[in-house]
Formats: sequence, C-alpha cells, structure tokens
Amino acid sequence: MGNPKAFLTIPRKEAGYRPVNDRIKDYGEVEQTLNPEDRRLQASRCMECGVPFCHWSCPLGNKQPEWQDRLYKNDIRGAYRLLTATDDFPEFTGRVCPALCEKGCVLNKEHEPVTIRENEAAIVERAFLEGVVEPRIPSTRTGKRVAVIGSGPAGLTCANRLNQHGHIVTVFEKNEATGGLLRFGIPDFKLNKSVIDRRVDILKQEGIEFRTGVEVGTDIPLSQITEEYDAVCIAIGAEVPRDLQVEGRGLHGVHFALELLQQQNRVNAGLEFPADIRISAKDKNVLVIGGGDTGSDCVGTANRQGARSVTQIEIMPMPPEGENPDTPWPYWPVVLKTSSSHLEGCTRRWLLDTRRFIGDSDGRVSEVEVEEIEWVNDAATGRKTIKRSGKTEKIKTELVLLALGFTNPRAEGLLEQAGVEIDARGNVKVNADMSTSVSGIFAAGDASTGASLVVRCIASGRQAAEGIHHYLSSK
Repeated sequence: MGNPKAFLTIPRKEAGYRPVNDRIKDYGEVEQTLNPEDRRLQASRCMECGVPFCHWSCPLGNKQPEWQDRLYKNDIRGAYRLLTATDDFPEFTGRVCPALCEKGCVLNKEHEPVTIRENEAAIVERAFLEGVVEPRIPSTRTGKRVAVIGSGPAGLTCANRLNQHGHIVTVFEKNEATGGLLRFGIPDFKLNKSVIDRRVDILKQEGIEFRTGVEVGTDIPLSQITEEYDAVCIAIGAEVPRDLQVEGRGLHGVHFALELLQQQNRVNAGLEFPADIRISAKDKNVLVIGGGDTGSDCVGTANRQGARSVTQIEIMPMPPEGENPDTPWPYWPVVLKTSSSHLEGCTRRWLLDTRRFIGDSDGRVSEVEVEEIEWVNDAATGRKTIKRSGKTEKIKTELVLLALGFTNPRAEGLLEQAGVEIDARGNVKVNADMSTSVSGIFAAGDASTGASLVVRCIASGRQAAEGIHHYLSSK
C-alpha cells in the first residue's frame, strides 16, 4: 500500500456522466474518465484490508487490492496482468458490472467506497493505449477440438481459456456478429460495440475461429457438431422474455424490451429496418413495465429516440434510499438505484400491477390500466403476497415495453437434440465442473443459471473451460 493514509485524506471522486443535454442526442458512452493523476489518487484510497471484502464480493475473485496498488504506482503492465489473471474481459465488467466489489468495500460503510469499477476500466483502457495488450498465441496445440455455442460473455470466456490451454476452439454464433447480449442487448451508451470488436480481433489472432450467422440445432444439427468436436459448451444465454398475459397483450405497440434494444443496436451498427417494423419512441408517451436494469436501458433508449414522456412502473415497493437494514454491509444493498438513464428524464412509480392494455380503433395501444397494490405477509406460508386495493387508473401511452426479465434458454431444437437434463427452472442442469448429463457436453452462463450478471457469466465460462480441459486431458 503506497499511501496508508489516502483513505482518510482523499475523498471518493467519480468521473461522472456527460451532460444530459449532450448525451441524449447520441449513443456514445455516457461515462466520462478522470485524468491519470486523479485516477492514481483514487486507487491509492484502497486500504488493502486484512480481510478484503471486495475480493469476497466478486464472483471472479478479483484481486482488487493488488492491482489498485499497481495502478497507484503507475505500473499499468503489472496492474493489467493482475486484473486479467482472474477477469478475462475487464473492459466489459469495467463498464457494465454493478460493482459488487464496491458494495463490499470496507469504506462503503461510510458510503465512500474505492472507485473499483472505474479504476478497472481505466487500467484496461490504458493497457490498450500503451500497447500492453497483445495477442498471446499458444506455443503448442493439443489437437483436441472444442465447439462453443454462443458468443456472449460466458462463451467468449470459455473459448478464451480453452484456447490458452492449447485446444482448437470454434465459436458458433447465430447472430450476424459476436457478443451476444453484450452487443445486442446492452445499449451503445453503456458499452460501445468497438470495445467488443477490439477484443474479438485479438481472440481471432490468438487462434479462435468464429462462425457467425450459424445456429446450431437449426442450420447445423448438434449431432454433426458432437461428431466433429471432442467437447461442446452450450453458452446460449437465457433469452426467453417473461411475458405479461393480460387483456390487450396483442395490441400493436406492446413489445418486449429486447425487441427495442436489439433493433436500436442494429440501427446504430448501420442496419436499416422498414418503417412498418421499426420500433420508435419518437413523439410518444412511453410506458416501461419493470424496474430493473433492462427497464432502465429502455428509458435511456426511448429518450434518445425522442419520446414525449417516459414512465417506468414496478410491481414491487420502492426500495429505501441510502441504507437498508435488511441488507447490511458487506452484503449487496437492496436500495434505490438511479441510473444515468433515469437522470435523463423519467417518471418512476412503484406498487402498480398491470391489469389490461387498452387500444384505439386501429388496434394500437393507447392506455394501460394499472391497479395499486401492497405486499402483505401470508400467515400460512410466511411469504409476501399481493393485496389488491381496487384503486385503478389509466396511463396514456402509445408504446409499452415489457422489461420483466428472462426465464430460460431459447433453444428450439438444440437442447432437445442434446438430450441434456433440464432443471426445474428450465435451465440446463450442470454438475460442479459445468458438465451436463451427456458426456462431453458442458454448459455455461445464463443457459445454466438463468439470467444473471455479465461478471457471473464470465466466472461461469472460466469454470466450464476448466471442466472441459480436465475432461479432454483425461481422455
């Protein structure tokens, strides 16, 4: 620890966001950066605690105190080496991770945690800028071939680790480009897609083959893949959106959140859509149903498209602000989260249940009827249940976006062909080494856990890679 008193003398300083009136006019990343000297000072605030709860909180087990020290001492090469020892893609997590590590930081007891996520992003960006990041081509090859199905964070991580073990890896991606939800789900204003391209280019130079526009199970039967490859990793994500089956669901103007987000990301990439299928919030009153991160992404996208107004509703109660005694440090705090998108303009409401969609004479949604509810304890089960108030109102809207989360993998044909066991939640059932019930077939990421965080998908991809490597080594 270069400066043992820094946490006492240097306050937390965030880079902040670009001005609202500036950023809502484009899809550039909203976060700004600190200059290198300020960033070093922020890194110096790390106390190198005897028990590093940041490390404990991180699904990847990142060694935050070690690389914070390297950053403070301006050793970018050393910092990057330590960072990538546990995190394959810090340029992704440094942008979109909710920073569980910061919530576990001892300084978070005073709401002044080290800016770990921003420091992480700064390290990797300087590493690229200064030529530290170079392709690492394996010196020998084992001759074993592995097929990774899906190129999201879990699939990319699994492919990266297996390639470094010397195996021959091919990644199959059903979409026209790699990245999974990193590319098509997360908006450009949070993760510029050039960041993905930059890393994939390196993976290609290191020997990984990418086959895009190929859906295994449809374009190629899985039996052909299992014949040609020694092992398979299913990393197809959990793309089945949770629906809301109420009256009027079929009206025009009611869409899943991912329909909007995927389409806008493709538009940003240069793809054009006919007017009759283009989803646009321009000059419309937009209603986002669902209060999570995906809903927040819809808010930011709607504002950039020129929405007249944006309202976000949530069936759960409003979380407390600042602190929540039910989730004390060092656990993840269930508190009110206000994103950059919310700051751009959004009315947020809680404890509202959607009852029905109301349409106009053209069959387009014009209003949504909601009912005020409350959550009460069920004496018989001890669980919370909904108590209806009977108080309803109608919210005027011309575009409804359902951001209710995701259920299980969308794999018509693939999982059936694989014959793997499915758990009670509809996900691929895996063992501790991420192997499935079928020898030689493994699963990773959301396909095995349900929808989760990018950082957890990376951790799962690493675990699957080690399981596959052990399997291949023992054959």
